[in-house]
Order: sequence, then C-alpha cells, then structure tokens
Amino acid sequence: MRGKNSDQDARIQQLAKLDRFKDFSDEEILLVTDAATYLTVPEGWALMSENTPADKAYLILSGEVSVRRHGDEVARVGAGELIGEMALVNHKLRSATVVTDTPLEALHFTAETVAALNEKIPNFREALTGASEERSERDKS
Repeated sequence: MRGKNSDQDARIQQLAKLDRFKDFSDEEILLVTDAATYLTVPEGWALMSENTPADKAYLILSGEVSVRRHGDEVARVGAGELIGEMALVNHKLRSATVVTDTPLEALHFTAETVAALNEKIPNFREALTGASEERSERDKS
C-alpha cells in the first residue's frame, strides 16, 4: 500500500519530467505540488465551460481532454499540458469547454493558488504565460 508521501513523491517526479517545468528547482516543484490539489477525473467530465469566469487551471498528468468551441472539437491535449491558464492569465471568460476523453489525473489550481505561486515562483508565471502564448499561436494557425 502506498502512503500519501509516496503519492506526492510520484507526482513530484512526474512534474519534474515535464518540459514546462524543466527550469524549476526541486523546492519549487515541491511548492507547486503542495499548493495544487491532485484530482482523478472520470471520462466524460466537463472540467470547464465556454464563456464562464476563469477560476481554475489544471495541469494534466495523465489522460486526454477534448477542447471544444461552440460544440466543435478544436484540439485534444494530454499529459504535460496546462488547461484553463489562458483565461486566468488574460483575465477573460473561458474561450472553450474542456471535457475529459479518458480518465484523467491532474493537478488543480484555483485562481488564488495561481496568484500565490506566481508571487513565490517567477518560473511558474513564465510557465503559465508560455503555455498561454503557445496556445494562442496554435489557435491562429
């Protein structure tokens, strides 16, 4: 049987492997995993809905989601991707609905958690901003 510490250690190791967090120190990764809430989400669950206020973001650890605008799928994203960060970074309503296509493991960040991590870890702000900018560029294509 695995305990809470071994589960958190596994999430820390998983996060450390992601490109978006490659410049984070071990201490910064620990701060991120401590601040976030680990979730498992079943297939078919809507994590966020289009045209709603930005109050959370997720970092996908495993699984896939469908990103939909006006009911049409515009993207599929999986492990290592941040979702929901664009609306938080840009202080706008959600531009898409995100629905799990498979069972999902994710780290959940509230708007307050994101704000606190942005203050404590400059690299965290850069990771969110970078993810938002990359997605904006992909959306233009």
